[in-house]
Amino acid sequence: MNKYFSTQRETETEKEVDLLEKETEKHRIILHNDDVNTFDWVIECLVKICEHTPIQAEQCAYIVHHNGKCDVKSGAYKDLEPKCTALLSKGLSAEIV
Repeated sequence: MNKYFSTQRETETEKEVDLLEKETEKHRIILHNDDVNTFDWVIECLVKICEHTPIQAEQCAYIVHHNGKCDVKSGAYKDLEPKCTALLSKGLSAEIV
């Protein structure tokens, strides 16, 4: 095997690994505080959309209220996008980071 082919293949493999790492990189949905939505509504949305337990959803709601924001879900971007869109459609303020 010649040296050029070996080096080229190693470079291609490194690019493939970098791309795979980017695709599986963890993103987070951040829920922001607002003056509109009730605790009960936020909890209901987190249970239905983000698959939280009621206790977990309540804890996130309190963190949002006191800190202004909270990470409510993490994972691959493609999995979080529909959840974030659903939260937004329910009137909540959320973003993916």
